[in-house]
Amino acid sequence: MKKILYILLLVSHVFFAQNDFEKGNQLYKNGKYEQAIDAYNSVLSAKKQSAELYYNLGNSYYKLSKVAPAIYNYEKALVLSPNDKDIQNNLRFAQKRTVDEIKVVPKVGFDKIIRDFTAMFHYNTWAWIAVVFSVLFLGCFLGYYFSALAFNKRAYFFGMFVMLLLVLISVASAGFEKSYFKNDRPAIVFAEITEVKSEPQKMGEAVVVLHEGTKVFVKETVDNWKKVQLTDGTEGWIDSNAIQEVK
Repeated sequence: MKKILYILLLVSHVFFAQNDFEKGNQLYKNGKYEQAIDAYNSVLSAKKQSAELYYNLGNSYYKLSKVAPAIYNYEKALVLSPNDKDIQNNLRFAQKRTVDEIKVVPKVGFDKIIRDFTAMFHYNTWAWIAVVFSVLFLGCFLGYYFSALAFNKRAYFFGMFVMLLLVLISVASAGFEKSYFKNDRPAIVFAEITEVKSEPQKMGEAVVVLHEGTKVFVKETVDNWKKVQLTDGTEGWIDSNAIQEVK
């Protein structure tokens, strides 16, 4: 009986969340962006999330000229759907409304080559790719074991070697991507204006002044301060209340 009640509760939960999402979409179409935001946040309150939901939230905030929440939600959407062109384009439009112009220092060398390669897929996708290559490896092994012709044995043996190599590459890529995802902590400045300090205290020297919508990367936390790095490599300490982490 408890299981049936749980299932009914879960189904009703999903139904109402979906209902709020559709309601939000309709409100957005009618230009009622504040109400649309409330409807979308109701979906989030129900512990439901998707790239489309965050994308629509970002659009609603963008229409209201609320730069930081718009960028924040576009970034949240990209975490779930990193290759979505619409999200990327709208994020760029929102970023043009920010005050700070901070250069992005591109990565170079071998690290960039590795990152560009592993970034092609999510770490879960790399794991499934490794499973596929493992199955193919098993197929080559069976072919090698049961084949009577010397030529076929050599072909299957070579196939085993290739598949094993691809399995190792896939597993390594999955591990690299998962580590990157875990250690990569982007955050958006929500404070209208805030200072990045040289040390985690209010009396610290100001390294740079940031405005709402600027993206930073959190490196560590000490009490109510977070050490952040800007896209140009500048580092300093910022009040935790001034930013919201994307992940």
